[in-house]
Amino acid sequence: MFRQIKAVIFDLDGTLVDSMGLWREIDIAFLQARGIAYHEDLQEKIEGMSFTETAVFFKAYYHLSESVEELKTIWNRMAEQKYRYEIQLKPGVLDFLDLLKQRGIKMGIATSNSEELLRAINAAYHFDDYMSCIVTSCSVKKGKPAPDVYLEAARRLGVLPNECLVFEDIVKGIEAGKNAGMKVCAIEDAFSACQREQKKQISDYYIESYHEILDCVCTYI
Repeated sequence: MFRQIKAVIFDLDGTLVDSMGLWREIDIAFLQARGIAYHEDLQEKIEGMSFTETAVFFKAYYHLSESVEELKTIWNRMAEQKYRYEIQLKPGVLDFLDLLKQRGIKMGIATSNSEELLRAINAAYHFDDYMSCIVTSCSVKKGKPAPDVYLEAARRLGVLPNECLVFEDIVKGIEAGKNAGMKVCAIEDAFSACQREQKKQISDYYIESYHEILDCVCTYI
């Protein structure tokens, strides 16, 4: 997995932190407050979209009166305290990040989430102690499955795409990493359990938790 790898790039939600279920709760509460029924296929429709792209979709699909920026502000307000105080790390994350740092492997985050919520989660877990860059999909042309956010992360890290290993939890994210010409390791997440077999098929590697690959890092880096 780590042969010829100079950088590791992580998605955030569902990959570093166990937060995907939170967004289903926020979507339900947001829509119910406006008298709109939540349908289970919503997550499939917005999967991989940047925070801004999601707001654009909601505004058009549900004919909302709020502006795109107002929608983003509302969602940030609904999620901020949970990101700062409640959301937990995925099992083995800190041990894995510590080991990569010790071995001199560059690290970055490439996420569809917002700058505001990145600041909130960073206040809790200090990812900036490990990451040389943090890129949001809002800062590039297209969200996942387009490769833009991963290519931008590689550019900022000063490495070639084929020297990067991506960790992702959903199909559109895995596709984004593969479209960028990178190796991708899919990670188990309860929220995407229905995608498990597809994730295994399209990724280069699949793990249940980061504990599985700590020995791998020690062997090959």
